[in-house]
Amino acid sequence: MAFTFGALAGDDYKVSSKSSKLEWLAKKVTGQHNGTIEIKSGGLTFSGSKLTGGNFAIDMKTITVLDLEAGSNMNDKLTGHLNSPDFFNTTEFVEANFKITSVKKSKSDKENYDLTGDLTIKGITSSITFPAQVSKDGNKVSATANMTFDRTKFDIKFRSGNFFEDLGDKMIYDEVTMTVSLVTE
Repeated sequence: MAFTFGALAGDDYKVSSKSSKLEWLAKKVTGQHNGTIEIKSGGLTFSGSKLTGGNFAIDMKTITVLDLEAGSNMNDKLTGHLNSPDFFNTTEFVEANFKITSVKKSKSDKENYDLTGDLTIKGITSSITFPAQVSKDGNKVSATANMTFDRTKFDIKFRSGNFFEDLGDKMIYDEVTMTVSLVTE
């Protein structure tokens, strides 16, 4: 599903795919893996200095693994597996998307918004809520958030303890965390 921001005017700010980044973290019984995925496009909408909406598209074919040596057999194997139907099936589902559906002022001292939105992975959409820091300085906007989602809601059930028994130390936890940093052009 292609996700475009639409016409940019006034209080709409286009996300820079070069300056923005997404880091992922997934844990298993015996450790964890982390990496990056490129932000393809997106935008943030403001009314004056208040965030009112936004979205971004993720290029799933760019998934990388950072905790294993680049070019090693283990890195290539895990990256290939993440691209397979067991996980993100990037041949069929090239993009994942997020669209803000609700913006609320946060009660936290560190975060200034509580955002709710629709996350779409593998063509499946599920709502998630998370705190975010958003700042606007003239024509520059930056937004940072830790988004945690349950991978099984997106038909990613490989070695999930909720779907398979007797996995022992082969179990992979269902929660995945994405640290998203968006910067506008």
